[in-house]
Amino acid sequence: MASQIVLLSIPSLFFSLLAYASFFTSFAYSAAGAEVANGRKEAEALLEWKVSLDNRSQSLLSSWAGDSPCNWVGISCDKSGSVTTISLPHSSLRGTLNSLRFPSFPNLINLILHNNSLYGSIPSHIGNLIRLDLSSNKISGNIPPEVGKLVSLYLLDLSNNNLSGGLPTSIGNLSNLSFLYLYGNELSGFIPREVGMLEHLSALQLLYNNFEGPIPASIGNMKSLTSLLLSFNYLTGAIPASLGNLGKLTILDLSSNNLTGIIPASLGNLKSLSTLDLSDNSLFGTFPPEMNNLTHLYLLQIHSNRLSGNLPRDVCLGGLLSYFSAFENYFTGPIPKSLKNCSSLVRLRLERNQLSGNISEAFGKHPNLYYMDLSDNVLHGELAWKWDQFNNLTTFKISGNKISGEIPAALGKASHLQALDLSSNQLVGRIPKELGNLKLIKLELNDNKLSGDIPFDVASLSDLERLGLAANNFSATAILKQLDKCSKLIFLNMSKNRFAGSIPAEIGSLQPLESLDLSWNSLMGGIAPELGHLQRLEFLNLSHNMLSGLIPTSFSRLKGLTKVDVSYNKFEGPIPDIKAFREAPFEAIRNNTNLCGNATGLEACSALMKNKTVHKKGPEVVFLTVFSLLGILLGLILGFLIFFQSRRKKRLVETPQRDVSVRWCPGGDLRYEDIIEATEEFDSKYCIGTGGYGVVYKAVLPSEQVLAVKKFHQTPEVEMSSLKAFRSEIDVLMGIRHRNIVKLYGFCSHAKHSFLVYEFVERGSLRKVLNDEEQAVKMDWDKRMNLIKGVANALSYMHHDCSPPIIHRDISSNNVLLDSEYEAHVSDFGTARLLMPDSSNWTSFAGTFGYTAPELAYTMKVDENCDVFSFGVLTLEVMMGKHPGDFISSLMLSASTSSSSPTGHNTIMKDVLDQRLPPPENELADGVAHVAKLAFACLQTDPHYRPTMRHVSTELTTRWPPLPKLFSAMELEDILVHRNAIG
Repeated sequence: MASQIVLLSIPSLFFSLLAYASFFTSFAYSAAGAEVANGRKEAEALLEWKVSLDNRSQSLLSSWAGDSPCNWVGISCDKSGSVTTISLPHSSLRGTLNSLRFPSFPNLINLILHNNSLYGSIPSHIGNLIRLDLSSNKISGNIPPEVGKLVSLYLLDLSNNNLSGGLPTSIGNLSNLSFLYLYGNELSGFIPREVGMLEHLSALQLLYNNFEGPIPASIGNMKSLTSLLLSFNYLTGAIPASLGNLGKLTILDLSSNNLTGIIPASLGNLKSLSTLDLSDNSLFGTFPPEMNNLTHLYLLQIHSNRLSGNLPRDVCLGGLLSYFSAFENYFTGPIPKSLKNCSSLVRLRLERNQLSGNISEAFGKHPNLYYMDLSDNVLHGELAWKWDQFNNLTTFKISGNKISGEIPAALGKASHLQALDLSSNQLVGRIPKELGNLKLIKLELNDNKLSGDIPFDVASLSDLERLGLAANNFSATAILKQLDKCSKLIFLNMSKNRFAGSIPAEIGSLQPLESLDLSWNSLMGGIAPELGHLQRLEFLNLSHNMLSGLIPTSFSRLKGLTKVDVSYNKFEGPIPDIKAFREAPFEAIRNNTNLCGNATGLEACSALMKNKTVHKKGPEVVFLTVFSLLGILLGLILGFLIFFQSRRKKRLVETPQRDVSVRWCPGGDLRYEDIIEATEEFDSKYCIGTGGYGVVYKAVLPSEQVLAVKKFHQTPEVEMSSLKAFRSEIDVLMGIRHRNIVKLYGFCSHAKHSFLVYEFVERGSLRKVLNDEEQAVKMDWDKRMNLIKGVANALSYMHHDCSPPIIHRDISSNNVLLDSEYEAHVSDFGTARLLMPDSSNWTSFAGTFGYTAPELAYTMKVDENCDVFSFGVLTLEVMMGKHPGDFISSLMLSASTSSSSPTGHNTIMKDVLDQRLPPPENELADGVAHVAKLAFACLQTDPHYRPTMRHVSTELTTRWPPLPKLFSAMELEDILVHRNAIG
């Protein structure tokens, strides 16, 4: 019976198994069908987004076709075939995210689209991402509060966009967030305290925005934080003591805000800190002794505050400190002893304090130190240092102290020294002959008690660009005759000495000379006509000598001369018919024998000759003449009384409030009231642009003159003293007259309104034109080449034809304006710095991300090379029609190696150019390739290998060399500049 049951069960079991197999097979087919359906749905959504992008973007996504997106460029899927990642960085995409249907991608966790040209706003619903990177695009609008729903988010990078509005409080919901990058936007309002809820956050970078109000104390709860960057905002109030709880913090940058109060002692708890930057605020009080516990500091910047007391005692106790700047404070007492054995020191800036003590034994062996500025303190003693142990020192400045003794001969052992400033001390004796061993570029010995001559062949100073020997006891005229061997000399000041005899004709051979001051000596005789050969001369002072005779007619060729002073001499005859003399104030030409010409206070030369004839006539004529003159004099007295009374009334009407400080361009007729009236006291309807430094308004004056008025951001906490540094540059900037530089007409500082007045340029910024399809197409290759040439000419003028040189520091497409003919006008000198040989040229970071030279990330050294790099980026932007972004990094890699790189190899040049224009042809094609080669040269990583802007400007005015192959076949590798290729 049992066997029967078994036999009967076998068929039943067989059919049962068949039934189960059929079920599972149908289930598997059903699941596979669902996956296919999901894949098709995701493909349709991606193709829908592709169609919404511009034509060029669609061609770049040519692989996007079919039903399976997993094999498409930039798309990654999981094992089930569902899209998990959309990654298309630096892919030249242009369009919005509005057509990307995020609900169609249930498993999307990574959206990586940085460095494209995406615009529009951020969609409010973007799935459940882990990584969201939309950095370096043109996205605007607010950060949607719905971003707080991305609870799995690990990285949020929205940096370098045009986002505005506040940071939503919902950001505090992102409990898994580790990296938050929002720098380089226009975000405003308070930093919400909810940010302190991000306990796993490692990096918080909000720099370069418009945040205001206090730093939230809740940030002290973010125990995982290693990097906190809040610089270049408008933050106020005190530094929260709670920041001392951030035990893992390695970088703390709160610079360039409006912070007040003291440095909290709790910051001494940050034992891991390597970078601390509190510069450019209004902090006061002493440096807390607890801060001496920070033994891992690599960079310490506390300059431009109101700190007092002693400098940090053990600032170099850990032996790692490389960069230390505490200038422009009220520090007193001696230089810390810990610096004597600080062999790691690279850059030291302690100028403009009240430091005292004997300098003789303050420093020891510093093999890495290359920049030191101790100027404008009250230090005394002699420079009896072991100068042969300053192996890499290139710049040493200690002007404005009480240094005594002689200039040490051992200075000649600091073999790399290029800039030496010992001005305004109590040095005596002669210039040591050992200085002739140095390849000096700048030598400033003004205002001491030095004498004798130059005891070495001046030809050894053939690289000298700036020489200042003013206010000493030099008398050997042979010094002046030797200077013709200094063929690169730009600035020469030999005033207030005891030079006698005539002005040597040899000075006329110094062709680069831009500033010459020989005043307050005992020079006599006529001016050597050879001085008229100084075509680049801008400033000339020959006053307070005994010079005589006619001013040479060769001076009529000095078209670049802007300021001249020949007062207190014995000159006679006509003044040269050039602008500098015609517009010279009377004080600059007074007290001469008989000068005449078209200038204030001088008689016309024809009238002077007539007066000489009158003196030869009889007494009757003289009597009549005197009688007539008395009548005229009486009329003049009455006229002056009426004039001054009317001026007094007019001044009561026109003079602005007492707290207004104004300076208008000479000869201008601008008035403070006209600006206020034309803008209706800066009504928003006249606003034509905004930026990090202020708001720009359009003003139409009663005379119908159109101006651009840039009003600085002003808050009640900002004092008028905050603009002092910039005012010191106004005089120079107002003197700039170049067709490719926006004219600055004036400056007004007021407790309520502080603004600059510029000429109005019709088309606005280059970035605006490039982003406008219609205007970008009208700006053809010919106009673009001319535009690039104009910017190069402007920078060449600023770097090489201004004295002192001007470094713009923020060359970008936002700061190049275009007129109606697409001619370039460099603008916005809000971050400009004069490259003064007696200043440090080291500064806090300034500029626009994406344009700044790479060396600023670790040296912060400001020189012409920074502008050269920015010009290279700008040139590529004009050629490509958009910012080159990460493309630059690849180019820099290619330029630093002799081998082919992935960027240059097989990359056709015409494919990189702006696709909205047809490819250039014939001579224009040669020019475009040549300009691209110059741009790549400007982008070399090592600043020493970049060309000067004068070289670039010259290259752009020469005939383009023929191309080695057809332009259509040119690869980037064909024109990439490898190290040492140019400059």
